[in-house]
Amino acid sequence: MWVKAILFVVIGFVSSALLLMELPEWRVLLLLLLAIWAFCRAYYFAFYVLEKYIDPSFRFSGLTSLLRHLVDKR
Repeated sequence: MWVKAILFVVIGFVSSALLLMELPEWRVLLLLLLAIWAFCRAYYFAFYVLEKYIDPSFRFSGLTSLLRHLVDKR
């Protein structure tokens, strides 16, 4: 599990560094940081908020599990 997390961090840093080397502008850095922040908040919302307030009895194992649960619930 730790290896997977470390690989995700490495991929993120390398991708960000390559993007900033290709387009070294403050605007690109700001947009990159905003995109990362927004996706982190969306991930937090998808798991924490929905798990705590929508259905506290169900534990989601991933986005597919979450979507399947929401579809089955209807």
